[in-house]
Amino acid sequence: MTHVTDQTDVQPAGDAAGGSGPGEKFGGGGPGLRPVWAEVDLDAIAYNAGLLAKTAGPAALCAVVKADGYGHGAVPVARAALRGGAHWLAVALVEEGLELRDAGIDAPILILSEPTAPAMPDVVAARLTPSIYTQEGIDAAGAAVSRTANPRGAGTRSSPPLPVHVKVDTGMHRVGAFPDEALRLATAVDSHPALQLEGLFTHLAVADEVGDPYTAEQLARFEAVVAGLAVHGVTPRLRHAANSAGALWHPDARLDLVRCGISLYGLSPCAEGAGDAVVAALRPALSLRARVSHVKTLDGGARVSYGLRYTLPQRSVIATVPIGYADGVPRRLGAVGGEVLVGGRRRPVAGTVTMDQLLVDCGPGAGVAVGDEVVLIGAQGGEAISAWEWAERTDTIAYEVVCGLSQRVPRAYRTRER
Repeated sequence: MTHVTDQTDVQPAGDAAGGSGPGEKFGGGGPGLRPVWAEVDLDAIAYNAGLLAKTAGPAALCAVVKADGYGHGAVPVARAALRGGAHWLAVALVEEGLELRDAGIDAPILILSEPTAPAMPDVVAARLTPSIYTQEGIDAAGAAVSRTANPRGAGTRSSPPLPVHVKVDTGMHRVGAFPDEALRLATAVDSHPALQLEGLFTHLAVADEVGDPYTAEQLARFEAVVAGLAVHGVTPRLRHAANSAGALWHPDARLDLVRCGISLYGLSPCAEGAGDAVVAALRPALSLRARVSHVKTLDGGARVSYGLRYTLPQRSVIATVPIGYADGVPRRLGAVGGEVLVGGRRRPVAGTVTMDQLLVDCGPGAGVAVGDEVVLIGAQGGEAISAWEWAERTDTIAYEVVCGLSQRVPRAYRTRER
C-alpha cells in the first residue's frame, strides 16, 4: 500500500515507490492499464472507526474486515481502522486472519465461525482467536495447543492457553450453540487446561429493524447465559452482541465489544438509517471510477446493447465505459434506471450492462470525449451516487454491492497518513 500526501493524488496498492501507476502512464487515470479503478479513502476508514468507537464507548471497537475488507482491501483497511481507534479485528476465515498476520498486523483477530480441526494448528500458530460452538471445536482447539507445546511428543514445555470466544445462537440460527449447550461449552472451555474463555457472543438477526422486539428477545437469551455462567463462577472478559446496527441503534447491545462492518466503510446498515445523525456523519470510503473509452453519436430511435432494449428518444451522444458485470456492475442496472456521473451530471446507463463494458446516454450535443472521468459510485461536482442507490434499484443491500466488486478492479488507496 502506498501512502500519499496529496488528497487529489491516487496511487495503487503495492506501489511502494509512490510513482504513477501503469494506467496513468498510458493515460488511463487509474492504477491499471484499463482506465477503471476503485478508490479507497483510508482516512475515511480511520475517521469512521473513531466515530464508531466514540459512539459505542466504553465498549471497544472490533473492525470487521472479512471478505477482503468488504471489497475495500483487508490489510489497508485493518491498518486504518486500528489507527482510528479499533482494538480488535474480525474475519470469517482462517485464511483471512493469516493474511493479516502475514502483513505484520499484531492486533487481536477473531475468527467469526468455528475453524475446522485441520485449521486449528494454524489458528494457534498465528495467535488467532477462534469462535467455538461445538464439543468438536473444543477438542480440536485443545489438541492444537497441545501439539504446539509438544510438537514431537517428546519432553514437555508450557504453552499459554488459547483464548476462545463461545458463540451463542440466540435466534439467528446460522451458527452457534443453543443457550443450554453454550452454557455447557463455555464451562468446559473455562476448565480446559489448554484453553481460555475470553469471550461469549451472539449475533443479532434484525438489529437494522429498530422497532422489532426480536432484538430485545435475543439479548435477554444471551444475558441468561451470562447469568448462568456467573452461577458457576465463570465470567467471560468480553461479552459482545452488536453488529453495526446494534452498535448504532441498540445501546443495550453494546456490552464490552461491538463488531462493526458496513458502518466502518461509511455505509448505513440499512437504507432507512441514512437519516440517523451518526450515520449521516460517516464518510463513505469507496468510489468506483472509470474513463470514457469510445464516443459516437446515434440518431433518435437507435437501439443499443444486447437485446436492443434501450431506444434513444432523440439524437444523442453515446459513451462507452470499459467496465461491466465481470467487474461487479449489475447486468440489469440500466434496466432499473441506473445512472452514472459524467461532467458532474447524472446520465442514464443505456441498455444492458455487458461483461466488460456499458453504454451511457449523454444526451444531444454533449461535449463528452474519450478520457473523461465517469463516476459509478461516489461524487463528482455537486452530485453523488451511493452503493445504497445501486442496492435499492437492484433489490439488494449495499453490502452485496461493495463486496461484489471483482478483483479485476484495481484498488487505489488515498491517505494523508505517512
